[in-house]
Amino acid sequence: MLVATAKIKDKLWNKHKVTISEVHQCFINREGCTLIDDREQNKTIPPTQWFLAETDAGRLLKIVFIEFESDIVLKTSYEPNSKEREIYKCLNNKN
Repeated sequence: MLVATAKIKDKLWNKHKVTISEVHQCFINREGCTLIDDREQNKTIPPTQWFLAETDAGRLLKIVFIEFESDIVLKTSYEPNSKEREIYKCLNNKN
């Protein structure tokens, strides 16, 4: 189950203009693997993961989340920058 707090939903819309519906679409439309964010300032237990996927309308989003027991806890989602797109493309081409 996807879990998003009211604070996260507000941040998604007010800062990034992303809806929870778009996040759901990205989980369904995902074709590549998930990556672990191992940067020291972003380390969490369980680890923070992310992936890039398109919404049904073709909008590319970065989805950042934590898997906790049977839940997927959303941390954020936004349009990825060019560096994030390149990292994801490069690492997914190795699989």
